[in-house]
Amino acid sequence: MKNKINIVSFDVPYPPNYGGVIDVYYKIISLKRAGIKIYLHTFEYGRGEQIELEKFCEKVYYYKRKSSLKNIFSKIPFVVKSRDSNKLIQNLLANNYPILFEGLHSTFPLLKHKFISRNVILRAHNIEHYYYKGLAKSEPNLFKKLFFITEAIKLKYYESILNKVDTILPISHLEQKYFASKFPKKSKYVAAFHPNEKINSSIGIGNFALYHGDLRVPDNIKSCYYLIKIFSKIKYPLIIASNFKNNNLIKEINKHSNIDFKHCNTNKEIDKLLKNAHISVLPTFQNTGIKLKLINALYNGRFCIVNNEMIVGTSLENICEIANSEKEFISLINHLSTEKFTNQKILNREKILSNFDNQKSAQQILELLIC
Repeated sequence: MKNKINIVSFDVPYPPNYGGVIDVYYKIISLKRAGIKIYLHTFEYGRGEQIELEKFCEKVYYYKRKSSLKNIFSKIPFVVKSRDSNKLIQNLLANNYPILFEGLHSTFPLLKHKFISRNVILRAHNIEHYYYKGLAKSEPNLFKKLFFITEAIKLKYYESILNKVDTILPISHLEQKYFASKFPKKSKYVAAFHPNEKINSSIGIGNFALYHGDLRVPDNIKSCYYLIKIFSKIKYPLIIASNFKNNNLIKEINKHSNIDFKHCNTNKEIDKLLKNAHISVLPTFQNTGIKLKLINALYNGRFCIVNNEMIVGTSLENICEIANSEKEFISLINHLSTEKFTNQKILNREKILSNFDNQKSAQQILELLIC
C-alpha cells in the first residue's frame, strides 16, 4: 500500500491548460515516475473523459458534478457541495490506500466518513476564502460578486474540515505560513508541479510584450484591462493570449493599434509566443497560491515584469522585474525594450528554479506515504 494512492481531483486534469489542473496533471506524472500506482477519482463537468490519463493511472473514476442552483443555498460551500458523491465514498472505501484530496473543493467525503486508519492528505491550492474574497473584488457582475462573497464566508468556516486530515501540502510559502499557524505540525510545503524540465528562454531581444491567462477568471480580466490602460500610453506592442475569448475585452483591445489578442488552443502555442516575446507582463490583484503562468514564463520566456502580489511568498523575486504602479510598468517596459536577455540571466534562473523540481516534490509526497 506504500506505493499506491487515491487522488481525488476537483476537475478532469487533462488537458493541463489552467492553473489548478496543471499542478494535478504533472503531479500524477511525477508520482508515476516515482513508482506510485495512482487511482484517480475526478469530477467531470465539461472537459470529458480523457484516455490520456490512463497512461499514468491504474484506474480512472469519473463523477458528475451536481451544479444545481439549489446547492448555492447550502451552508456547505457550493464548490464542495456540488462535488457530493456517494459513489466516490464507496470507491474510496473499496481499498485502504492513502487519499490525496486536491483542494478543499474535493473534500466532501470527509463530511460523511472519518476514514479511520487512512493516510489522508490535502493539497492546498489556495487559502480558499482569501481567493474567493479576491474574486469578489475583481468581479463587476453584482450577482457573481455576491456569490463569491458568500462562498468566501462559507469556505472560511468550512476550513475546519482540515482537522480530519493528516497532512496539508500548501503550494506556496505564503500558504505554508498560514496553514502552519492554523494547523501546527500538519503543514508541509511542496512546490507547484508544472510542465517544465529545463529552461528554454532565448537570449537576445524579442518583438513584443505578452500577457497570457485564463480569461474566465475575474482577476485575469482585471489584469488585462490594467495592461491595456498602460500600453495605450506607449507604442510598444502587447499581445494578450488565452484559450478563452472574452468578447468585451477583445472589443477594448481592438481600439488600440499596438495591442492584439491571440486565441491559443494549446500550450505549444503559448510557449511559441513566450519564446518570441521580449517581456512577459504579469500583474495580479490576488496574492493567493502561486501563479503557474509565472513559472512557465520564467522557464520559457525572457524578462518578466510582475507586481508584489504576483511574487509574494514565491521566492522568485530575484529573477523578476517588479513594478507596482502604471508609471513603474511604463518605465520598466521602456527600459527593457532595448536590453538583451543574456546567458547570465538564464544561469540565475536555473539556480532559483531548481526549487521547483517536479521529482523532488514527488519524493516529498512519497516520503509521506512511507511514514
